[in-house]
Amino acid sequence: MPNTPAGHRAFRRTAAAVGAVALMALGAAAPAAADGDSPPGLVLGDLGPFEGVRPGSSFEVPATFTNAGSEALDTVYLSYEVTRGLSRTEVPSNCLRYEIPSYDEAPELERVVCEFDQRIEPGTVYAPARTWTLKAGENALWDRLRVVVATEPSDPGDSGAEPVRGTDPAVALVEKPDAAPATSGGRGDYDVAELEVKAENTADFQVTGGRLTGAVGDVVDLKATFTNAGPGWVLRPLGRSVTEVLVDLPEGTTVTKGNGYCDKVSARRYSCGTAQSWVDEKGGETYAFKVRIDKKVAGAEGSVALAGPARPFDKVTSNDKAAVTVDVTGTGSGSGGTGSGTGGSATPSAGATSGTGTSGGSGSGSATGGSGSATGGSAAATGGSTLSTDATGDLASTGAGSALPLAGAAAAVVGLGAGTVLLARRRASRR
Repeated sequence: MPNTPAGHRAFRRTAAAVGAVALMALGAAAPAAADGDSPPGLVLGDLGPFEGVRPGSSFEVPATFTNAGSEALDTVYLSYEVTRGLSRTEVPSNCLRYEIPSYDEAPELERVVCEFDQRIEPGTVYAPARTWTLKAGENALWDRLRVVVATEPSDPGDSGAEPVRGTDPAVALVEKPDAAPATSGGRGDYDVAELEVKAENTADFQVTGGRLTGAVGDVVDLKATFTNAGPGWVLRPLGRSVTEVLVDLPEGTTVTKGNGYCDKVSARRYSCGTAQSWVDEKGGETYAFKVRIDKKVAGAEGSVALAGPARPFDKVTSNDKAAVTVDVTGTGSGSGGTGSGTGGSATPSAGATSGTGTSGGSGSGSATGGSGSATGGSAAATGGSTLSTDATGDLASTGAGSALPLAGAAAAVVGLGAGTVLLARRRASRR
C-alpha cells in the first residue's frame, strides 16, 4: 500500500523535501560536464509512441542507443522501468529484476537492469538482439515507461527491493548498421527516455453521499466516498490529485470537524482531493465529517460530486453525483449529541481502500468500451505525451495553487531513480 500522509498539509511538506532531493541530484550531476573530463556520450534512439494498447496484449519496446563519444566502452547497462499496469514478459539471465514498492509519494514500479559486457564502438548504433517485450495488464490505462542507458547500473536505492536474476537465456547487444547514429542529446555517461503507454481501457469513478439523521443540536457523522470501480487504475502526474470531489452540505447544517484531504471553499462546501497521485482499481477515499444539525429546513439537500481534471476514460456518468439528505427527528435540545450518516444514493461495493480510509461503491453503471486518452496536463520528461490534469487537481488539496506542480515536477526528476544520484556519487568518488 502507498505511504499516505495524515493530511494534505503533511503531503506538502513531504513533496517539498522530495523536490529538494531532486534539485540536489541535478546539482550533483552538473560538475561532471564542467570538470574537463570527456565522458562517453550515450544517446538513446527514438521510442514510442505507445497508444491504443489492448489490456492483456503484449507489445515490443525497440530500444536502441548510440555511443556518441570518442572512445569505445567495455560495459553498458540498459534499464527498463514500468508502472503497475505493465510487466516484463521475460527476463534474460544477464538482467536483474526489482519489484519496487510505493515509497516517497511514487507508485510501485518494476525495474529490469541488464548488463552487457562487450565492446561498444563509438559512432555505432546498438540494440538488444531480442527486442524487449511488455505485457499490458487488465488494469492498464495510463502507464509510464522509462528506459535508461548508462555506463553504471541503477539500483532501487532505499526502497528495500531485492534483485531477482532472470532465468531466460542471456541476451547480447547487436549493431544496427542501417540505423542513423544519434549525434546529440544524452547526459554524458547516461541517457533516459520517459514515455506514456496508453491502453484502450476504462475506469469508472463514482461517489456516494449519505443521510444525516438526528435532532436539532445533534452532531452526526457523514462519510462520503470516492471509488474507482475499474477496471483500469489511474495515474496522474506526481503531485496532482487523481480527482476533485465537491462535498456540499445541506442548508441548516454546520461542519464541526472537516477531513484532512478537504479544503473549505464556502460555508457548507468542501473541495476534497486524494492521498496519492494515483488510485488503484477498487481503490478510493473516504471523507469523514462531523456535522451539526442546526435547524430543520424543508427540502434541504446537499451532494457529493466529481469535479476537477477531465476523465475521458470514465464512460459512466450516472454515478458521478450522489445526494446528502437530512432527517431531523424530535424537537431537539440544542445541547449536541452524536449520530451517524447512513445510506446514500449510490450502492457501495466492498473493499475499496486508499490512504487512511476504506470505501465502497460499484455504482449502478459499468465501464464499457472507449479509449483512455489524456487531455491537458504536464508533459512526460522525454519523448512522451501528456497526462490529464488542471489547476484544480493538486494532490490532497484541490485549492493548493502552484506550489505542488513544482513539487510534482521535482518528484518526477527524482523518478529517474537512485541511478541518477548513484551515478553522480560514483563520478565524485572516482575523483
